[in-house]
Amino acid sequence: MSQLIIGLTGGIGSGKSTVAKLFRKYGVPVVDVDLIAREVVEPGKEAWRKIIEHFGEKILLPNQQIDRKKLGNIIFQDEKERKILNEITHPIIIRTAIENAKELEKKNSYVIVDIPLLFESKREKLFDQIIVVYVPFAIQLKRLMKRDQISKEEAIRKMKSQIDLEEKKKKADIVIYNDKGIEQTEEQVVKIITDWQSKRF
Repeated sequence: MSQLIIGLTGGIGSGKSTVAKLFRKYGVPVVDVDLIAREVVEPGKEAWRKIIEHFGEKILLPNQQIDRKKLGNIIFQDEKERKILNEITHPIIIRTAIENAKELEKKNSYVIVDIPLLFESKREKLFDQIIVVYVPFAIQLKRLMKRDQISKEEAIRKMKSQIDLEEKKKKADIVIYNDKGIEQTEEQVVKIITDWQSKRF
C-alpha cells in the first residue's frame, strides 16, 4: 500500500479551511500550514529573528509578538516587501509542514497539507496530488469583504497579491467547487476520499 501527500490550496476567501475541516471529519489527517506559520514566528525563533532584522522592531507588540496587522499592512501594499517576507518564512514553514506530513504518513494512506500559497511559493513538486478549492471571482470578493470587514478595494488588493484562482484551477489535479453550499462541497470531499480508497487498496 503506497501513501499520498496531497497539497490543499485555494484563494483567499475561497473556503479552503472549510474543506480542510471536512477532510478531518472523514478521518484524513491535515497538516495546517497557517498554524505552523504562526508557530515559526514566535518570539526568539529563527523566522522571528530574521523578520525583525529586516522590518525592524516597529512591527512588535509590547509582548514581543509580531503585530500581524501592522506587518500585513506593509506587505499587502508593497510587493517587494511581501516577497522578502515570503523568502524568510516559506522555507522554514514548508520544511516543518513536510516533516509533519511524513510523520503522519507512516500511519495513514494519505495526508493533506493545507497550504494557502502553494503555487506562489512554487512547491508543487513536493506533493503527489494538488487540490484547489475554487469559487468564482465575484463570490470570492463578497466572502472576503464580509469575512474581514473590509472595503471592495482592499479585498481586491488582497486577492491580487495571490495567483488568480482561475490559474490555480488549471494547475490542479482535483478541483473542489465551493460555491453551491456546504452539502455539495461535502459530497465532493466524500467522492475524492472514495476514489483514493478504491485506488490505494
